[in-house]
Amino acid sequence: MNNAHGPEILRGLHTAIIDLVDEINRPRRDDRLIEEAGIPLDRALFPLLARVWRYGPIGVVELADRTGRDHTTISRQMSKLEDLDLIERKPSIRDRRVREATVTEKGQEMIDLLNAARERLANRILVDWTDEDLDQLRTLLRRFADDLMR
Repeated sequence: MNNAHGPEILRGLHTAIIDLVDEINRPRRDDRLIEEAGIPLDRALFPLLARVWRYGPIGVVELADRTGRDHTTISRQMSKLEDLDLIERKPSIRDRRVREATVTEKGQEMIDLLNAARERLANRILVDWTDEDLDQLRTLLRRFADDLMR
């Protein structure tokens, strides 16, 4: 079976992905989400809290790798999240030298507000999409993400 795809299709896919990543990574997107959620959270801390919730328990090195940031910066920002009582860090069960973060009850309340705000914003953006369109997009994006992570 020949799995080579046409260059025009692959270039178009690449361009769409780059446009999507660029748009998602714009600081104003995070500002808008934080404002919609009505929470007092620094924009720099938002992606970390979201990833601790998604992947926790998680250590500084893995979180730095997932965010593409320096681990010393991540460590300082995790300390801020800990000071705000949004995360807690404990020694890892697998490696006691590593401290892993999990979301606290207060952090979970903030995540719940962010998730509700994300849904409201998504519904405004996707107002003309059918449930079938969205389900197909979700299925294909999940497949793509899974294949990319292999």
